[in-house]
Amino acid sequence: MGIFNFAVRELLKRRYSGIEQFMLHPHDVQDRVFHSLIHKAEKTEWGKRYDYKSIRSYEEYTKRVPVSTYEELYPYIEKILLGTQNVLWPSRIRWFSKSSGTTNDRSKYIPVSPEALTVCHYNGGKDLLSLYFQNVPKSQMFKGKNIGIGGTYKRNHMHADSYMGDVSAVILANLPFWAQFARTPSLKVALMSDWEEKIEKHARLTMDENVASISGVPTWTIILMERILEITGKQNMLEVWPDFEVFFHGAVAFTPYRELFKTFFPSDQVNYVETYNASEGFFGIQDQLGTGDMLLMLDYGIFYEFIPVDDLEKEQPRILPLSAVELGKSYAMVISTNSGLWRYSIGDTVRFVSVAPYRIRITGRTKHFINVFGEELVIENAETALSKACLETDSLISNFTAGPIFFGTDKQKGGHEWIIEFTKQPKDLELFAKVLDEQLRALNSDYDAKRYKDMALLLPKVHAAPEDTFYQWMKKRGKLGGQNKVPRLSNTREFLDDLLKYL
Repeated sequence: MGIFNFAVRELLKRRYSGIEQFMLHPHDVQDRVFHSLIHKAEKTEWGKRYDYKSIRSYEEYTKRVPVSTYEELYPYIEKILLGTQNVLWPSRIRWFSKSSGTTNDRSKYIPVSPEALTVCHYNGGKDLLSLYFQNVPKSQMFKGKNIGIGGTYKRNHMHADSYMGDVSAVILANLPFWAQFARTPSLKVALMSDWEEKIEKHARLTMDENVASISGVPTWTIILMERILEITGKQNMLEVWPDFEVFFHGAVAFTPYRELFKTFFPSDQVNYVETYNASEGFFGIQDQLGTGDMLLMLDYGIFYEFIPVDDLEKEQPRILPLSAVELGKSYAMVISTNSGLWRYSIGDTVRFVSVAPYRIRITGRTKHFINVFGEELVIENAETALSKACLETDSLISNFTAGPIFFGTDKQKGGHEWIIEFTKQPKDLELFAKVLDEQLRALNSDYDAKRYKDMALLLPKVHAAPEDTFYQWMKKRGKLGGQNKVPRLSNTREFLDDLLKYL
């Protein structure tokens, strides 16, 4: 382990020098990425259609190549799924990252090229560790094991020579040998398809290991740790893993879970590091402890563009390169990647909290918000308000969703309805709703205006869900594990009405 520790740390020092370069010269790095992508794809079907060979500048690219949604790219992706190569990207595509459904309820299948695995995802893993060791130079993380709760994958039913699965499973299934050295349990267990059996095996196989770090989604990590505490009878996870040091988390925002994790790890010595790793690519890493800001990673074969959130509903929205973004503003991300996603709108919105270097915070999804009454409530508002409401009412939550109460024919006013699963329920649920409302009003001026004297919106209606409500609901929908996430905010009552049946 000592030789391994030394070798990895030397590798990570070299990676950090590369990070410093794109932090100092972000626009030059992005320009090189742009021209490299165009050159490599010029002989693909897509490249020939848009004559990539003659593109000499970003301006030409924007005039010639349209911004695309998944539905618009799907005819090309379908060809790759059926086995045709050199369609969107020249390298052979054998893996597809399965993501949440589209507007017609299909899953998304995102091509994952060999370059995306090595240049993007695996460099993301190296840089995550490199930045962590810069912040914690005396880290002893490699003296223990890492748990990575992977998703699942299966053979592509459309073409037998390729595979599809959660992005975590795609990454685990292709891990380089050095990344497998310090992980637990075995890949066979990590990639099991039955999530309930997988959690049980993870619990029993890791509770006696010296685990120092976990990489995963907060929701599934919570379920694992609750099961371990149930089996062992311990009071918290530091009694199980006394050398535990860091939780690398992503996929969902950590704000609503922060206080709950402090009950699992009641020590200021445990660190929490956020990553922005999606089916489409590895985008960001928290490079400073104690913040929710993430460094936008610029040299992973991804070229970034941004649409101002205010322009999303416009027929001709502005589309800006990285050099044109402004501090404090939210944008929808558009990416061109080394897997052949060209000017692809991924559906996430981010806000820039720094431009030297470029740091972001995820603010939500372009389709996951509540704006029935002009309140423009985004996920960032909801999670921040919930976190503050929990602090003020001495409560803890594990899951939630919210949606609208529509105006009624009997002059019933509108509002928001919340279903929240608490691990520590507030003594007064009405007080919790009141504090939640106050925090939302403080965070969002549009929401505050609609709440003025109850003119458009009434006080939020909050339901306390029984334990395991969301787990059972996700299980019924076939959405356990992997990249599947509880839908947080919706402009419809589809999820609310379905969940209310469980209360």
